[in-house]
Amino acid sequence: MSKVKKDTIEAKGFVIQIYTEDFKNDYISLTDIARYKNVHEPKDVVKNWLRVRDTIEFLGLWETIHNPNFKGVEFDSFRKEAGTNAFTLSPQRWIENTNAIGIVSKSGRGGGTFAHPDIAMEFASWISAEFKLYLIQDYKRLKSDENSKLSLGWNLNREISKINYKIHTDAIKEYLLKDLTNEQLSYKYASEADMLNVALFNKRAKQWREENPDLKGNMRDYASLNELLVLANMESYNAILIGKGVEQKERMIELRKLARTQLISLEKLGDSGIKKLEGKK
Repeated sequence: MSKVKKDTIEAKGFVIQIYTEDFKNDYISLTDIARYKNVHEPKDVVKNWLRVRDTIEFLGLWETIHNPNFKGVEFDSFRKEAGTNAFTLSPQRWIENTNAIGIVSKSGRGGGTFAHPDIAMEFASWISAEFKLYLIQDYKRLKSDENSKLSLGWNLNREISKINYKIHTDAIKEYLLKDLTNEQLSYKYASEADMLNVALFNKRAKQWREENPDLKGNMRDYASLNELLVLANMESYNAILIGKGVEQKERMIELRKLARTQLISLEKLGDSGIKKLEGKK
């Protein structure tokens, strides 16, 4: 099962949910966009938009281009009725009858009607051209931030850190945790990770979250290239120290020395090698 990544964008003071399951196709909340026109009954705004003949033709064309399993016969039926006084259409009915993929209906907390960006921007344009422009602006900002995080330098060192964390946790299990319960195993992993956080960042993960309630992710997501490189080395070295039976207090002292020495060295190299790497992104 794919992992859902959630985020938000803003337009004229309105927060709009956005999510992706495959990191390729985003889905933006039509329900949240509709609140700009009707805060109390946004779902009615979506239904009214779906009654419009131009909307049905646009959705049908989008599905024909992007969805090989789109049911054209059922779509033709909706197209013939669209625009008449008696015609009504809910997102759920559109999805079920035509096998559409451009619009998604989600139930429960944080649910509502979501749509592919192409469709969401068309809907926003129907509501307000001005609102659509603000929506596009913040959506571009979000994608720019994502691309920055996925750049070669950031992603390479983040992956190195993840690989070494696996080595690190395996060492803890092998040398320290043979007689502990599963619950204690989980706690120990968190404790080791927090020890590294304190040794490198001077604070535990909980402290960072309390100090930065509006930031998403964790402190490692906001670390510099130098810090991620040092963290990867610290995790590898910690695994070696664990294997030698060194107590946590002594390990923390050694890791703190390692962090200080390597960060100073990397800062000195910052004007040459590291900057050349960043320049190749």
